[in-house]
Amino acid sequence: MVNSREDIDEMDGQSVGEQTIHGNADHGQPDQGFSEHGQPVSGQSEHGQPVLVQETDGLTLTDGHLTLKGDFRTMLPRLTHANLTHELLVKAAKIRDLGPNPTAIDATAGMGEDSLLLAAAGYQVRMYEYNPVTAALLRDTLARAAKDPDLAPYAARMTLIEGDSRLALESLTAPPDLILLDPMFPARQKSGLIKKKLQLLQQLEKPCPEPDQEALLSAAIKAGPRRIVIKRPAKGPYLAGIKPGYSIDGKTIRYDVIVLR
Repeated sequence: MVNSREDIDEMDGQSVGEQTIHGNADHGQPDQGFSEHGQPVSGQSEHGQPVLVQETDGLTLTDGHLTLKGDFRTMLPRLTHANLTHELLVKAAKIRDLGPNPTAIDATAGMGEDSLLLAAAGYQVRMYEYNPVTAALLRDTLARAAKDPDLAPYAARMTLIEGDSRLALESLTAPPDLILLDPMFPARQKSGLIKKKLQLLQQLEKPCPEPDQEALLSAAIKAGPRRIVIKRPAKGPYLAGIKPGYSIDGKTIRYDVIVLR
């Protein structure tokens, strides 16, 4: 299992058992927080365990105290041209001589905010999310964005697949221009440093073990993109110990860029 963290042209190679969601499509898969028919459940949290609740304004994850609901509208100020060009991820994703429909795979989609930035930068983005609860939240967020005139052009360039990105990367028939990796950061000593909106997700997902990190990066390299962009803590180690070609540094995070071609 590959976990993900948010700091908050179709491609071939969809593997068996994945679900593809475009824009306002809505599909579910039975698992934690779902009915036997694959629909998100409405209910109350028991023993502090997070549950999905379908509210009038969108699907919400709650443990009775904290709540989490995706909302791409909060990202709109960052999507203006003046601000978008200053985004660290957009800088890291800048590649010379890209065609008219550059492609990207977000192998650890989380809540989809990084994918939205890539879509706003012109990429066709295929998002993979393994955890069914996180995928349900992102699916709902993407569906609402597809109906929003301000967000619809970006949502149209985003595709969500619920499944294991490592297996998908191993079965691609055509390489994307870019692959984004964002394994969950290692657990911090002080829980107060963790954003409240991420605490619920961290109850569901644990930091990505080193063997899984290595396997994911190996699959990304073998997929043959032009660039692999890896989000890391500003002072954290390189993913799987592999030194990138260069890094884009921020105050709390950095993007390591592996140049393959």
